[in-house]
Amino acid sequence: MARLEQLPGAIAKLLSSAPLPQFASTPFAIGPPLDGRRVAILSTAGLHRRDDPPFSMDPTDMRVIPGDVAAVDLLMSHGSAHFDRSGFQQDWNLVFPIDRLRELAAAGVIGSLADFHYSLVGGVDPAALEGPAALIASRLAADAVDAVLLVPV
Repeated sequence: MARLEQLPGAIAKLLSSAPLPQFASTPFAIGPPLDGRRVAILSTAGLHRRDDPPFSMDPTDMRVIPGDVAAVDLLMSHGSAHFDRSGFQQDWNLVFPIDRLRELAAAGVIGSLADFHYSLVGGVDPAALEGPAALIASRLAADAVDAVLLVPV
């Protein structure tokens, strides 16, 4: 991911002056403060461990990723020929920001990390994801997760 200071001047100026949405300070969901939340990742990058089978064309396909996974053990099998994997190859945190969440947990910004995280393949009919979403929700509840970082890819 490019940093603003690394972009050409005209592009950096355009992006830094772009209007940003304003959000109310009222939380969307009730729960503990951020420093007490248990956080999981849900990525649509088609990520899986090396020993897992690649994603199929089935839109309900999902993978469970252990919280102690190492970068070298994670692969991307997103099915689109138009999908650019170069960012993932340079820094897996672009699509699975586990290192950043580990840093936030160590600094006390978030309470803890979930034992398991989840990946699907994006670009599918949302109705097809009802089954996997229900399964993921039940597993998140069993892991006492009260915050999910959705990483759409």
